Amino acid sequence: MKTDFKKFAIAALIRAVRTFAQTLIGCISVGAAFNEVQWLRGLSVAGVAFVLSLLTSIATGLPECPDEPAKPEEEKE
Repeated sequence: MKTDFKKFAIAALIRAVRTFAQTLIGCISVGAAFNEVQWLRGLSVAGVAFVLSLLTSIATGLPECPDEPAKPEEEKE
């Protein structure tokens, strides 16, 4: 049984948005004033990370969306 596409797409997008946010956080220097931050550069780098996260999810899959449902435990005798 294959993973439901809608479930996979939502999980991949959530992961990509988190990656975007974490990358943007990494681009902001600690102690920098708001007007000193290179916002365009940070958004550009975070955008690339977003795309790479989506492509990685497509290529390798997501642990949240296994290809096959979990098998029930065998009955113990």
